[in-house]
Amino acid sequence: MSILNSFRLDGKMALVTGCRRGIGKAMSLALAEAGADIIGVSASLEARGSEVEKEVKGAGRKFKGYTCDFSDRNALYAFIEQVKKDYAVIDILVNNAGIILRKPAAEHPDEYWDRVMEINLNAQFILSREFGKEMIQRGSGKIIFTASLLTFQGGITVPGYAASKGGLGQLTMALANEWAGKGVNVNAIAPGYISTDNTEALRSDPIRSEQILARVPAGRWGEPEDFKGPVVFLASRASEYMHGCIITVDGGWRGR
Repeated sequence: MSILNSFRLDGKMALVTGCRRGIGKAMSLALAEAGADIIGVSASLEARGSEVEKEVKGAGRKFKGYTCDFSDRNALYAFIEQVKKDYAVIDILVNNAGIILRKPAAEHPDEYWDRVMEINLNAQFILSREFGKEMIQRGSGKIIFTASLLTFQGGITVPGYAASKGGLGQLTMALANEWAGKGVNVNAIAPGYISTDNTEALRSDPIRSEQILARVPAGRWGEPEDFKGPVVFLASRASEYMHGCIITVDGGWRGR
């Protein structure tokens, strides 16, 4: 088998959360370009005609979109139930959905903390458990989390986000410890400072933006397209012996 063939995803079904824009959209397109059909979900995804749907179909793959607010536990379970009715097998689960709410820790309200934890951590565990148990029964599957540099660092004025992303790092390893021997790969990708909606406040602050770029050896903000290669790698046979790993895509930030 050619090494390039080990990156192919023909015949696979991938569920990508937070797919409407940014990193999630780029990941959806990458998986489609590698051969997978895509199930996409976001809190505000259009039922039909979304940009991500157009791009996936333009790559010659199928796309089905769902809308779900992951802060609503009942809505989350209803979404999972519907997907299982609509599709017999989910081969790849990309847990990308997440939010960030900024306020200094001494002023950080319960509402911020609870919403961030529910979307960024609780929902990710529930999705992984509910689809992961079926991967275990089949003896195969790929689960990929979108972590963060704040999986390793504390950040500033985002205590809930930092805690949730730190938790995702531990969850990645915890699930890998239990499921690696059962044919299920669980890994994560940790973005650095990427040009997305989540970093708009940082990019619009000239002082903070300059401070960040001064520490990035690559000398630029990352782009969603920088995640296309890593997500295909982790979703494919090419990463078969990788379990519990967190790949940083950060322009060299952590090595500085």
